[in-house]
Amino acid sequence: MNLTVFGQTAGLLVLSNLFMTWAWYGHLKTLHDKPLWLAVLASWGIALFEYMLMVPANRAGFTTMSLAQLKILQEVITLLVFVPFALLVMKQPLKLDFLWAALCMCGAVYFIFR
Repeated sequence: MNLTVFGQTAGLLVLSNLFMTWAWYGHLKTLHDKPLWLAVLASWGIALFEYMLMVPANRAGFTTMSLAQLKILQEVITLLVFVPFALLVMKQPLKLDFLWAALCMCGAVYFIFR
């Protein structure tokens, strides 16, 4: 596997996940008292930037990784971005469930990248 492509792909996926996590869940904190249509439009606007990063990430990654490897990488990064967001932004309590989910993802990474 080309580590340069892997790093570029992972970096773009981290950035895209920051946008998508905010698009999917940020409105629950910042726009909860606003009309639904406003939350949808704001989320779509944020998601545009996610797609502008996700598409190049997948194109680059697919040159050296399989589709399944790209998907598992995406899911691991999603968990790595979501947990701090849930704790720091949404003020959710830290639970052992995050650890168990991370351990399951480690198994997925092992099996898909071996």
